[in-house]
Amino acid sequence: MKYYLLLISLLVSSVSLSQEKTYAQENISVSKWIDGTLLIPNESDKPNLAIIIAGSGPTNRDGNQNFLQNNSLKKLAEDLTNNGIATFRYDKRVVKQIRQGNVDKDTKFDDFVNDASDVLYYFKEKDSYSNIYIIGHSQGSLVGMLAAKDKADGFISLAGAGNNIGDVLVEQVSKMAPILGKETQRVVDILKTGKTTTDYPAPLASLFGPDIQSFMINWMTHNPTDILKTLNMPILLINGTKDLQVSVAEAELLKQANYKAKLIIIENMNHVLFEIKGDDLENSKSYNESFRSISPLLITSITDFIKS
Repeated sequence: MKYYLLLISLLVSSVSLSQEKTYAQENISVSKWIDGTLLIPNESDKPNLAIIIAGSGPTNRDGNQNFLQNNSLKKLAEDLTNNGIATFRYDKRVVKQIRQGNVDKDTKFDDFVNDASDVLYYFKEKDSYSNIYIIGHSQGSLVGMLAAKDKADGFISLAGAGNNIGDVLVEQVSKMAPILGKETQRVVDILKTGKTTTDYPAPLASLFGPDIQSFMINWMTHNPTDILKTLNMPILLINGTKDLQVSVAEAELLKQANYKAKLIIIENMNHVLFEIKGDDLENSKSYNESFRSISPLLITSITDFIKS
């Protein structure tokens, strides 16, 4: 009996050692709006830091929103830190507002840019990192490139649009519901002038409702290709061939805007950074499948880019 107890004890100890983390974790409040998680690799005096900016919607630091739980950004952060790169990921300000039951309907796109800039300044003042890179996912790509300008040491776009968000919406709606394509274009044309409208089809209320129009108008004032042209720093553009939301063509458009940027297209990677072998149904289901691992090539590509 003692032999079996000893054996069990040794097995448990072995598992514990094998699962020992290679990094330290700290939760940080950067501002009244921004709370996040810093991962610092062990045995590294002054590592590089990657600041991860989430995509659209009420997305938290782990890449989750509402009932969709995939932990994509958490996996990204942990995998990068396991490769010796410190990471900071944070909840978007709307996540904290929802938790507090006090959502600010006057939030603008530029508020997200200000939040990202605050995060960047916070860590630059620490002077604890060799270089600071910004990684922006989806909407976070545009947020990140605006915040990175003249401040960060490098920029990485994950599934970032090259076209203006208004044009992206027209394309997406036209594909999903062709009958609404022309109406979407009409409303977008109005919003691009800075004016609001109450004349839009009911099915488009989630995109153009009165509570979101000022946000969309502000977002549409920024053109990703124009901004990327002004970035004088190492740039990495990554997109997946199975991305249902942002096509490879968007990444190629960004590449055309800045010839110095490096473009990597990952076969079968989808919008939430998983590699999908099956059809669109599997792809869509994966948005709520946290058991999946994110693309190994994604981690290798980012790690090599930062460490080079």
